[in-house]
Amino acid sequence: MSNVGTWMQNFMLPAYLDVRTGSAAFVGLLVFAQLGPMLFGSVPAGVLADRVDRTRLILAMQASMMVLSVVLGGLARWSAPIWTIFAIQLGIGIANTVQAPAFNASLPSLVPRADIGGAVSLNSAMINGSRIAGPALAAFLGWIGLDLWQLFLINAATYCFVMVPLAKNHLPSINGMNKAKGWRALTAGVGLARRRKVLLVLLSSMFFFSVVSLPYIGLFPSVTRLNLGLAADSGAYKVLYITWGLGAFLGALSVGTVFSEVSRHILIRWSFRLFALFLFLFAITSNFAVALPVSFVLGVVYFLLATAMMTELQHNLTDAERASIMPLWFMSFGGSIPIGNLLAGPIMDAVGARWVLAVGAIAAAVNGVVSDLGRLDADDFLDGEPTSIPETGPSRLH
Repeated sequence: MSNVGTWMQNFMLPAYLDVRTGSAAFVGLLVFAQLGPMLFGSVPAGVLADRVDRTRLILAMQASMMVLSVVLGGLARWSAPIWTIFAIQLGIGIANTVQAPAFNASLPSLVPRADIGGAVSLNSAMINGSRIAGPALAAFLGWIGLDLWQLFLINAATYCFVMVPLAKNHLPSINGMNKAKGWRALTAGVGLARRRKVLLVLLSSMFFFSVVSLPYIGLFPSVTRLNLGLAADSGAYKVLYITWGLGAFLGALSVGTVFSEVSRHILIRWSFRLFALFLFLFAITSNFAVALPVSFVLGVVYFLLATAMMTELQHNLTDAERASIMPLWFMSFGGSIPIGNLLAGPIMDAVGARWVLAVGAIAAAVNGVVSDLGRLDADDFLDGEPTSIPETGPSRLH
């Protein structure tokens, strides 16, 4: 329920900015304000997660994001200057960065190790399910007459769905491996990734994938405007985005269900190939009827890939190591996406969206070959099992 509100806001805000400015560069800058803090603050946040009460930390950050969402509603209500919206979005991004390692390091400890796959896959599916429900709810509320600023206020209220139960059911305390001080504390995760090669391959390939192949996500309103002629506030745009989100939901769920017996390195390898193919098809199509099924499959393979990679990462960590490595995942996944958006936005404005997406498709195909986990030795994995059964999915509260 909380993430439904979040994705309602995440869906409407870039669309609002694209309609107001007509610039992909501005949309990319907005995404950078939201996710950029993960690039610079995830490692310090991971150190913090090892040293403070994680429940209190998450509650404090949730309350901060609630207040900022209320302010964002006021800014939208009175058509405040664009820079004020960027500032509030930056504040929300910082609060999310501070709480994310604490939550994600705690999640696998809530279930026995054998059940991590189902738990993280379910969490990933929940996030992508809300990616569908949020825009659908926004469309419905707009249809019955609510304004954009009122949707932001509704999102602020949904933070209670996390804060109330979390206040009554504290997360377990985990003693992390990161007991070093100062700079050594910040680099403990890097040292572990260098020693355990599977972690290094996953983190580096996800970084490259996020920067070069995923800008289409943050710039979705601009891509559809340039390639398909759809306004970001149109019903067709909302249907296309929800279709893509439905694919992402099913892709996340499939890793812990349909593909639960398939080795992760095979899943990752073929997901890269299929993602490259369907991103290229999405790049070249100018027909809405064709774009619908293509975007659906693109959503499936995108989050099947991300969930399978996250599963492999979690499987190769002990409970005590998670708070040191998860910040690096946030940097390589969430934190690097805004870099791609920041670079791709002006390019999109200059030469169009097709070239940006086509380059991303080629990069995904190359990435799949270079990062093939099947090439690693057994001792590059935590349990010496490069083809073990999956566990799953990226998780973020807000």
